[in-house]
Amino acid sequence: MHRPQRLVSNQRKHLLTATWEGVPAVIYQTLLGGPFLTGYLLYLGAESREVGFVLAVTTFFNILQILTAYLIQRLQYRKKAMIVFTILNRLMWGATGVIPFVFDKQWWLPAFLVMYMGAFIAGTVSGMLWTSIISDIVPSKVRGRYFGIRNTILNALGAVVLFVGGMILDRYPGGTGFLILFILAWIAIAVNLSLFFLYPDPPFEHSKEREFWPMVKKPLADQPFIKSTLFLGGWLFLQTLVVPLYSYAMLDVLHVSYAVVSIMTVAQTAIMMMGFYVWGNLNARFSNRRLLFWTLPIIALSCLSWGLLSLLPVIPVLLLSHMLLGAGVGGFNQLAFNFMIGDTPKGDRPMFIAMYSAITGLASFLGPMIGGQVFKFMEGTPDWIQQYGFQAFVGMVMLLTAFTLGRKILRDII
Repeated sequence: MHRPQRLVSNQRKHLLTATWEGVPAVIYQTLLGGPFLTGYLLYLGAESREVGFVLAVTTFFNILQILTAYLIQRLQYRKKAMIVFTILNRLMWGATGVIPFVFDKQWWLPAFLVMYMGAFIAGTVSGMLWTSIISDIVPSKVRGRYFGIRNTILNALGAVVLFVGGMILDRYPGGTGFLILFILAWIAIAVNLSLFFLYPDPPFEHSKEREFWPMVKKPLADQPFIKSTLFLGGWLFLQTLVVPLYSYAMLDVLHVSYAVVSIMTVAQTAIMMMGFYVWGNLNARFSNRRLLFWTLPIIALSCLSWGLLSLLPVIPVLLLSHMLLGAGVGGFNQLAFNFMIGDTPKGDRPMFIAMYSAITGLASFLGPMIGGQVFKFMEGTPDWIQQYGFQAFVGMVMLLTAFTLGRKILRDII
């Protein structure tokens, strides 16, 4: 007897679409970001201050999300606007790869900054819209587990791409290696953009507020939300003083190879991958805020562990630091995302997301900017200060902050 083929629900199709869209996205983001972005900036002639600025400026644009959250209330559907701004983001970021071929060398870095900032202004808008749509697609009861599995899959792929990219740059140093990376990234961008057309376009539940300031005041008046957000903003300021500059410290201070940097990032990603699954399952039992608290000391220990360079060889210390970072930051990012889309009222969710992104984005902008300046200032100091002193000091401050202010705010608000 013939049995009818089991119908796949629209909801399941939408979850699969979101997962598959992430595959080419993580490929191009890995090839154009992380240690490869730092390496490309150094190739273009950047110093620590410029590296810190580039790593920070994308988060600064999160402030624009407040205006975006207000404007999208005029939309009944969000997909078309998401696709337009996604295309702008991908094309401008990918186009930074042609800079050495179309500009004189003295214009390489300025051209990169203009194109990169333009890409992430568009990316701020598209990211806001994507987050709004994905929060409607993924049911709240499976949200923690779904994002845990999705992030595990995508980070496994990211680890492979990191390893391959590092081998390419070691075998083809300089412009040739980066050209190969950009060609692969351009292919991934083309595939990624095509998959965005498969996203659903669910009706948009609008806020009851119609004016800008009353809409902005909603998240500001929510005491548990704003207290947690302000604390997490302060935490990200401390974290981004050093963590985004790990690659710079390894490449330009410790003088390790791209292959070693890639291996460290792969180890970080492997631990992050396992952590996504663990944090996702724990999220079914414990609140986002409580679990966020337990990620903080792990991240602090990642920074503090750089102090072991005074006793141990470079490779084991860097490996330990990156493994701790993977366990902590992976959980932090996943839980913070669930906090934004799960602990907020649906109709006002875009403004809550925007407020969180603006506050934490400003903090994450200032952190690498100041961190880059500190690394520049440390150039004349003893080697131990340049290699691990600053990282270890910030790690100690973070650990104390986690077990004092962090414990009070994130553990007391359940």
